[in-house]
Amino acid sequence: MRHLSVGSSLAACVVCFGVFPGCGESSSPAGAGGASTSGAGTTSSAGTTSSAGATSSAGTTSSAGTTSSAGTTSSAGTTSSAGTTSSAGTTSSAGTTSSAGTGGKGDAGGPSGGSAGAIGSVAGGAGGSPAKFSFFITSLRALLAKAGPSRPDGFGGDFTNGETGDGAGLRGADKLCAAIAEDALPGAGSKPWRAFLSATKDETGKQVDAIDRIGSGPWYDRFGRLVAASKADLLADRPKGADDAIRNDLPNEDGVPNHRPDPTQDAADNHHMLTGSSTAGKLQSATATCLDWTSNKGDKSEGKPRAGLAWPRAMTSGSATNWMSAVDAPGCAPGVRIAEGGGPTPNDNSVGNGGGYGGFYCFSMVP
Repeated sequence: MRHLSVGSSLAACVVCFGVFPGCGESSSPAGAGGASTSGAGTTSSAGTTSSAGATSSAGTTSSAGTTSSAGTTSSAGTTSSAGTTSSAGTTSSAGTTSSAGTGGKGDAGGPSGGSAGAIGSVAGGAGGSPAKFSFFITSLRALLAKAGPSRPDGFGGDFTNGETGDGAGLRGADKLCAAIAEDALPGAGSKPWRAFLSATKDETGKQVDAIDRIGSGPWYDRFGRLVAASKADLLADRPKGADDAIRNDLPNEDGVPNHRPDPTQDAADNHHMLTGSSTAGKLQSATATCLDWTSNKGDKSEGKPRAGLAWPRAMTSGSATNWMSAVDAPGCAPGVRIAEGGGPTPNDNSVGNGGGYGGFYCFSMVP
């Protein structure tokens, strides 16, 4: 092979710099192999890019993303061997494509980096804000964890959770929603969560209707699936327009349809969700709220809390489907009754008797 003399090499380099401003500059380190980009814009033998997959002079690959000999980027994202990145596009160290550049499409059909596309995105939006997550059912597991060992059957109809005075039950339930949301998706607890519960009065002495506590929508589950776009859509037996996967089996904070929250176990008879509300989302009656969600003794003075159905169920007196209002639970005492049993058991004044555990719905006022 003929070797260029030193003088010839210098002359070639001068020409290179005159014609191609980026010629001769080394790219940032290419990882463990220590590969750099040569003066002609190709990657050295420690990590080469095929001639059809070169990166143009204005588009650089950061040190965190190495280019393999087959033209693939690091594990955060791959570029097909025949694909080029446009000159305005820079691939970031996390493997994301900046908004200024759109990745070229490879002849072999490899993936391209669109202007809005980010590879490796978790559940966060701009600035790390939580993804669209604004609805869930409180699962049995989550409620028992918050209730603690001293309350092995949960909260019953008392959601005060350390709050006192008028409206304490609502405020305590809201706090539970936020805490459970945060456990499910870090950052989500900062949203304005509201329990879907009606009450005879709040701290101002005014009646509270659940439908007016939760904002105007839309609402999404933990995986971003639509639950309802507006209040009007919530006023159907099952939320209108909800994703088919969850419409008839509303999901818990983990995004799992709640009828069978543990796929290793049989489905649970856990359809009762406390609301204290009518099918219009308004207060059902003064006796339908466990004394505004502050009492769980299980005596008649507390009334019988109104419940909706997380999933439709055929009842002995007909078919019940409404997610907001379908049945009265026998009482306000704590209780977990989720085994198939054929209806309420006499002399059991618990929120769970008949198929439940005292769960309720949580909505965020913002998506």
